[in-house]
Amino acid sequence: MITLKNLDFSYKKTTVFKNISLEFKEGNVYGLLGENGVGKTTLLKLICGLQFPNAGICKVDDFIPSERNPYFLQNIFYLPEEVITENTTPENFINKLGVFYPRYDHSYFLNLMKELEVDHTKKFDAMSYGQKKKSLLACALSLRTDYLLLDEPTNGLDIPSKALFRKVILQHSIDDVNTVPTIIISTHQVKDVENLIDPIVILDHDEVLLNATFEEISSKLYFDYGSEKSDDALYTEMIPGGYINVLPNKFEMESKVNVEALFNAVRNNKKKIKEIFEN
Repeated sequence: MITLKNLDFSYKKTTVFKNISLEFKEGNVYGLLGENGVGKTTLLKLICGLQFPNAGICKVDDFIPSERNPYFLQNIFYLPEEVITENTTPENFINKLGVFYPRYDHSYFLNLMKELEVDHTKKFDAMSYGQKKKSLLACALSLRTDYLLLDEPTNGLDIPSKALFRKVILQHSIDDVNTVPTIIISTHQVKDVENLIDPIVILDHDEVLLNATFEEISSKLYFDYGSEKSDDALYTEMIPGGYINVLPNKFEMESKVNVEALFNAVRNNKKKIKEIFEN
């Protein structure tokens, strides 16, 4: 489990996190959401030990990431949005990287490259941006780490590739070869991962606005898809044929969570949302 407790982090005079506490439980695919500049990438770097907190606790299982323990490092992998690669092939790249990860699975890498429709013998410099992103995803998954941190993984992917991304992540998240991994996906492209992520974490500039499962969200909020705009809604958006209204779920009715509407409802009603989820 990943545990943040009373954590502070700043870049010189710019405060990113102040006294935040948050848990990521094992075996889930988390969606990490937030506006630009709230610290999503910074949070991933703190978890994997690339940034060090100014105060408070950041722990992954029994390890302190900033201590860079080799046993910790071999069980976590962070894939940033942009990766600088040598002019080599994905296979050569992963063969050099894989020696540091005891559970690296070369056969799985080849299967993933085939699944993602990328040639593992083609050099990165000859690939499109989307092909490179898919290749690096295959590399990351094939390391079979307990924790996988993905920063904007669907940026640059076309529609068919986004569908393949969702397919391989879902397959990986239920793989019983090892313990079920914990995956954190930081993204602005909510619709790309809407049917994949659960729970959802929404960050603000210096606080956690929401950390909840879909079940918890649907028990607290009601997503009304109708022909009329509701005056009582926390958030309303026009959709084809009518409106989506996000309301407090006063009558315990079931509804389908819309993550984009949820995000806007939380962002526009920070205090009210906290009251709803604390009750």
